[in-house]
Amino acid sequence: MIFQPVLNVFLLLLFVLPVAAIAVLALVKGPSTAGSGTQKTHRALWALRLVMLLACFVMLLRPGIPGGATQTLATDTDIVLVVDTTASIVAEDWDGDKPRLDGVRADIQAIVEEYPGARFALITFDASADLRLPLTTDTTALISSLEVLRPEVTSQSRGSSIGIANRMLQNTLSAAAESSPERSRMVFYFGDGEQTVTSPPESFKGSEKYTDAGAVLGYGTAEGGPMQLTTGSLDGPSTGSGTQHKEYIEYLGEDALSVIDEKNLETLAGQLGVEYQHRKADAAPTLPEAPSTTTSYAESGTVGNVTELYWIAAVIVVALLGFELARAAMLVARLRQLRAPDRVAAPHTRNGVAEPVEAPHTRNRVAGPVEARHTRNRVAEPVEAPHTTGPSTSSGTRTSSGTQFSDGGAS
Repeated sequence: MIFQPVLNVFLLLLFVLPVAAIAVLALVKGPSTAGSGTQKTHRALWALRLVMLLACFVMLLRPGIPGGATQTLATDTDIVLVVDTTASIVAEDWDGDKPRLDGVRADIQAIVEEYPGARFALITFDASADLRLPLTTDTTALISSLEVLRPEVTSQSRGSSIGIANRMLQNTLSAAAESSPERSRMVFYFGDGEQTVTSPPESFKGSEKYTDAGAVLGYGTAEGGPMQLTTGSLDGPSTGSGTQHKEYIEYLGEDALSVIDEKNLETLAGQLGVEYQHRKADAAPTLPEAPSTTTSYAESGTVGNVTELYWIAAVIVVALLGFELARAAMLVARLRQLRAPDRVAAPHTRNGVAEPVEAPHTRNRVAGPVEARHTRNRVAEPVEAPHTTGPSTSSGTRTSSGTQFSDGGAS
């Protein structure tokens, strides 16, 4: 098993250890006033939180299982690319009517793929030579440089020599040989061989002793191709309405044609001690083998396809977080129930008037309400006198209705 941490391990420990110490302290100490059941629940919760913290730490370590050792081919070679950027490099006779520069880009891409691990340098030339990219293994930077590569501005062109980059090439190769004498060196020249100055081309003979292999690649046709005007911008010239159109270099009222000069290119290849190839779009370039290559085997478990295992720890973290969120939601709901006020039922109403509330039933009433006397025609009925026993204290007779009469009249 291998680990590929997202951060330095010491930084991860700096973040995790303080939190782990707090969790362990809470797990061991626990609430002192709670019962045994509450203490067990408290410790169980903190144990789960400690597990979640450890799972996060393992996830950030990114554990994995290596897919085995991988055989890696590395080219221990320095390669210098010399590219013609005069106006003729955009002559439209590559693969029909495409600019020659498209063929140059495609061939350089094939060279990059053919020699993995090599260091590349890029030299361009028109009226002068420029080192666009020093020796580097960053092939992405090389391809990016080629994508933005544009020929010289037509209005500033004063003619060019196909050998003007000889001194720049020699200096680059000699510096590479001095700094890394164990590495081999290769040169690839890309151009059409058209000499547009009256002086003869400069010789590349001084670079031959530093060159172990390479090739001179020629672009163009014997019939020639028209050359579009270049302004130095990424976009071509446009009309006043904004639509793009092409304008070509003219000579005596007609489109000027650029024709390949293979004789000059063959001479240049002889000076460098490499082969010449006339390039066409329907065939891939024939590239020589690298003078020196090394085949290294990486240690088992350090390279190759790795089966990631961090997702297992991530699943544990998500599950424990879900448990904590569910528990928090339950506690909030319970707290709201405890804080909710008791609601009193409103009295029933009939026709907008509240009905009286029925009194609760009582058991063993002490005294019921006194019945009102019955009345007839709103006149109280006579109340029966209580019966008496023994002799009467006054003379007289008692009627059946209970009215007592004395000798002197009714009383």
